[in-house]
Amino acid sequence: MKSLRMKKWPVFLTGFMVVLVLGLTQCRPEAAPLSDKTPRSDSASSETFVQAPSSLGLTQAISQVAADNIPAVVHIEVTQRQEFSQPFLPFGNDPFFHFFFGAPESPHKFKQEIKGLGSGMIIDGQGHVLTNNHVVAGASDIQVLLANGRQYPAKLVGADPKTDLAVIHIQTDEKLPQVSFGDSDNIRVGDWVVAIGHPRGLDQTVTQGIISAKHRRGILDPTSYQDFLQTDAAINPGNSGGPLLNLNGEVVGVNAAIASQSGGFEGIGFAIPSNMAVHISRALIQEGKVERGWLGVTIRPLLPNQVDDMGLDNTKGALVAEVIPGGPAETAGLKKGDLVVRYGGKEIPDAALLQNEVAGTPPGNDVSIEVLRDKKKVVLTATIGSLEQASREMASLVRGRLGVTVRPVTDEESQKYGLPPGIGVAVESLDAGGVLSEAGFEKEDLILAVDSHPIRGMQEFVDRIETAPPGSHINLLALDHRTGQRGSVALDLKG
Repeated sequence: MKSLRMKKWPVFLTGFMVVLVLGLTQCRPEAAPLSDKTPRSDSASSETFVQAPSSLGLTQAISQVAADNIPAVVHIEVTQRQEFSQPFLPFGNDPFFHFFFGAPESPHKFKQEIKGLGSGMIIDGQGHVLTNNHVVAGASDIQVLLANGRQYPAKLVGADPKTDLAVIHIQTDEKLPQVSFGDSDNIRVGDWVVAIGHPRGLDQTVTQGIISAKHRRGILDPTSYQDFLQTDAAINPGNSGGPLLNLNGEVVGVNAAIASQSGGFEGIGFAIPSNMAVHISRALIQEGKVERGWLGVTIRPLLPNQVDDMGLDNTKGALVAEVIPGGPAETAGLKKGDLVVRYGGKEIPDAALLQNEVAGTPPGNDVSIEVLRDKKKVVLTATIGSLEQASREMASLVRGRLGVTVRPVTDEESQKYGLPPGIGVAVESLDAGGVLSEAGFEKEDLILAVDSHPIRGMQEFVDRIETAPPGSHINLLALDHRTGQRGSVALDLKG
């Protein structure tokens, strides 16, 4: 970078996020039915009160769930080996530096080995194990320890950072226990749940609690696909990838995050619903990746002060803030200012659910979309596109806002600069007078993070620039391709 406006000292990525994931649990056939399970009333006006289970019945249910599922929950140990550029170069090997300070000549690079622990669950008899992406991301070695004490090396089958899910595989001739999935749509607020995992490396730990809330969104990365179950079951670092089960012994969620100031359990945990986990894990096993649909709109929540203007009595729906030229939405006739209230016949309460529904629609499918426009209902039909198409279309938006085109970081560049695989994008070309050109960026420089969020490839970079409001202030973590130095760059986006 010739005159990059950044701090001259190294700036390191320091993101603290305690993320835990619940898996897919299979009700084992030999599990005893709950004889004391009370009837449920789905009618709010019913006068029939639901009797709480006796303490003995609840205790027996939890112990049965634990006994049936502990054998299928595994302990995962990972090793990451990273190579970093010497942060004090070029001064570290300057002869005048050594003459005045008497310091030994330092190496150009140094290596670091990082150990990590997590949980996972066996989801079939072929040795596939579901866990968190953040447990195994960038791992050079993965070891899986079964509940019976046997240990096996594992290979990554596929990972999906957008949902923080990954599938790994172990090779063995022994008969493996496995979990089964329950229907997370049927779980209710107040239902009892059980978590099994390896918090702080303490194997086969069982905790219990209830479902505190459903459909929690906006908890982590706003560009990810979120529809969390909230639970007060005790979850701590090391539980990542372990299952959250109902009292029938079925996995209903994958623990994804905790809200905590201490870094440990404070009674607020979040789990990825099992229905989402089933879809993702099947795609990873079959294809090694997850193919998502794309509509070609930027959406926003409806603000309270917009309700009266649109003649509404609530804030339900997803407001179309921008329609991408040439995308499926524009072709279907969607317009800026439309309020999407139904998608494929399903009610849309907020923007996050619309994002998830579109992502789960196979590219090429036709979907009906109901919108409110000028206080009237309009029904449109859109042919959903693919994320590959989205990347091509969104490249023009990124160029318009930053004056740059980017490409994926190569394996050689990752090794050269000591980066985890898949992190960052590289500058491919710059427009004279563009935002990045004015900031001092050069071709081949790398962008590693946006507003402290690591960039895992092209699509995530496009998503972050796309979702930032026009004229907003952002910070990029950049890497100078000439020196390997990292620094923070503050920018104002164009419209």
